[in-house]
Amino acid sequence: MAGQADDQARKAAKYGEADVSVGAGGETHQVAGGQCPVMTTQQGIPVSDDQNSLKVGARGPTLLEDFHFREKMFHFDHERIPERVVHARGFGAHGYFETYEPLTDLTRADLFQRKGEKTPAFVRFSTVAGNKGSADLARDVRGFAVKFYTKEGNWDLVGNNIPVFFIQDAMKFPDMVHAVKQEPDRGFPQAASAHDNFWDFISLSPESMHMIMWVMSDRALPRSFRFMEGFGVHTFRLVNAEGKSTFVKFHWKPKQGLQSVVWNEAVKINGADPDFHRRDLWDAIQAGDFPEWELGLQVFDEAFAEKFAFDVLDATKLIPEEEVPIRPVGRLVLDRTVDNFFAETEQVAFCTQNVVPGVDFSDDPLLQGRNFSYLDTQLKRLGSPNFTHIPINAPQCPMHTFQQDGHMAMRNPKGRVNYEPNSWGVGPRESPDKGFRTYPAPVEGPKLRARPETFSDHYSQARQFYISQTDIEKAHIANAITFELSKVETPAIRSRVVAHLLNIDKGLAETVARQIRLKEMPKPADALKPTRQDLPPSKALSIVQNGPKSFAGRKVGALVTDGVDAGVLDALAAALKAEGVTLKLVAPEVGGVKDSAGAWRDAHEKLEGGPSVLFDAVAILPSKDGAALLAGLPAARDFVADAVAHRKFLGYVADAMPLFEKAGVAAALDEGFVPLKAAADAQAFVAACRKVRFWDRAGAER
Repeated sequence: MAGQADDQARKAAKYGEADVSVGAGGETHQVAGGQCPVMTTQQGIPVSDDQNSLKVGARGPTLLEDFHFREKMFHFDHERIPERVVHARGFGAHGYFETYEPLTDLTRADLFQRKGEKTPAFVRFSTVAGNKGSADLARDVRGFAVKFYTKEGNWDLVGNNIPVFFIQDAMKFPDMVHAVKQEPDRGFPQAASAHDNFWDFISLSPESMHMIMWVMSDRALPRSFRFMEGFGVHTFRLVNAEGKSTFVKFHWKPKQGLQSVVWNEAVKINGADPDFHRRDLWDAIQAGDFPEWELGLQVFDEAFAEKFAFDVLDATKLIPEEEVPIRPVGRLVLDRTVDNFFAETEQVAFCTQNVVPGVDFSDDPLLQGRNFSYLDTQLKRLGSPNFTHIPINAPQCPMHTFQQDGHMAMRNPKGRVNYEPNSWGVGPRESPDKGFRTYPAPVEGPKLRARPETFSDHYSQARQFYISQTDIEKAHIANAITFELSKVETPAIRSRVVAHLLNIDKGLAETVARQIRLKEMPKPADALKPTRQDLPPSKALSIVQNGPKSFAGRKVGALVTDGVDAGVLDALAAALKAEGVTLKLVAPEVGGVKDSAGAWRDAHEKLEGGPSVLFDAVAILPSKDGAALLAGLPAARDFVADAVAHRKFLGYVADAMPLFEKAGVAAALDEGFVPLKAAADAQAFVAACRKVRFWDRAGAER
């Protein structure tokens, strides 16, 4: 009954204390805002609960008979053709997964049985909200979907770069996506959450507040797909050969380290190169700089799940690494780009329901809903139940079924028999020993629509995430929320968001309220459970505190002119190459420059087309005459000023000072500026760049 009481409180908070009784047919019912029509299905059947899917008990699996959920997801999955409804903007690559050690104690999954075994894999990265033509650096969640072509079938680990999600029950997925997408009457904004509909939904959905902290953080602005984490989001099960089950959460840790961009930088990158993430992954693989991630497992049993402060079936919660350490079990290497974008990246079909023997589901209601939704989506997108006949989706192990015909069937069973059982001894048969067996978790309870009471704490982990950030990261979160709310036209929505922030951190709420100049501070939002103050910071939740160990895989832009010091430039190129860094020459003309020794240096970018936002660090290497030329060019002044504002490291020669003066940075040289007086100084510049950002730079960002 606690779950039902919880839902009543939830609805009271959303609709007020007015009567929410359901009428029939075309009748209306009274809510806080006045008379509203009764919600019905497309068949006209009145809906009693649009918040929760039908489950066996509050924490049990979702029931197939839930016709309202089925219809809602069915319609949502078929709203767009031909691009994906979400994750439309994507980029993929081939590679392999290599197992470190056998995991026979945990799972019978074939890919985890032998040390050093390499399993082919395909990975698709994506943004969530934008359409196919949107820019890469939108503030958004990033999809991280991996298809393992195992010897016992395809396993799709379909996750994100954030370990939690906006909602707890898949019933709300269409509403959440509708809210964040462009507003339907005007068709904008594109690939942006800074608008009334999104924040209206968020301000009425306190369960979203943990995710909001992540999306307003630098996690939503990754420097590259190569420098971001991935998560399976949900709690799954691993099942070994003896039938023993263990709960598991999946993590992808980038070996290249974590890195993000700042908001002003992202905005300018989108203008300079809207394909920035795509180009970065393509260039790295083509250059042989293959990105790698480690797959890590958080493994825990029923006893831990029972004593853990939050419900492990709640997708808006995570398990801190300090409580359950991550066990590395293998590595993912991407070493091949696609041959054809449409045939592979666009047609690849991921389904969370695609698991192999030894991997199983939990009763997470969001996961249960995803298991239903994805297959339905692929039918609409790819036009046929035979989408597994497309090479990118086909398993790379033997496949035998009696399924046949349908649109675009590329293979059909031979002979007269297309059914089982049959008397002819023809065709495949089930195998109790080798086949997939669902873990027989006991399920008992009444059929009802409710959230369990254990799903009711919406603010404690949001607070834990916030206090785990460094001061600069906290400032970025406050500024991100401020920017988003500045685009919200309805004052009441802004106020409701601040009311939620008061339950997370008073200082954050006050900062945002001051920056949007809220006339009156609201009361804290009603909370089903008070915010816990005892949860400690978790270092693993911060990007800055988990920075890279080297500068490898990055790009440095060197602004050069005729007369550039050949010795300094050669030394810089050598030091960067030794570090595994790409050097790009940016010149006033794309043809190139003549160096101090009279040799010609081809340029990679023309100044106006190669702004400093495209690089992780910059070197300013003009000759004396060249600096005078650059000082008169707005693009050159922006090149320097942006690098400083974005807290990048700058190597420079003394002749660059006139440009620094014109860019307004000459009086603010700090330890992030590394003088390149001689060839030996290149090593000092590379050593400084390993920190990626000079966060101590004063006044770089408001």
